[in-house]
Amino acid sequence: MAGFVQIIEFQTSKPDEVRALGEEFRKNRESDDGASPVRMMACADRDNPGHYFNIVEFASYEEAMANSERADTTEFASRMMELCDGPTTFRNLELREVAEMS
Repeated sequence: MAGFVQIIEFQTSKPDEVRALGEEFRKNRESDDGASPVRMMACADRDNPGHYFNIVEFASYEEAMANSERADTTEFASRMMELCDGPTTFRNLELREVAEMS
């Protein structure tokens, strides 16, 4: 199975501003044919307030790297880091299996 997942772990006291920034980024990407994620999930850690995870899925590692090299991605990441209360951790994962559970 092909695929690549990036988990972005961060802390912020400005979650609404982070959410608004993400919505702006996605809206600007709607009519774009360039490299983009397949899916994104934004998660809040219930056991650690102020701690968040973005789980971003790409069709491939190459697609993720092409997305990372885009000017709008660089700008988004820079603006997001300004809203964070510390360093951000990135996890780069090869997607091995997806199972839908019913």
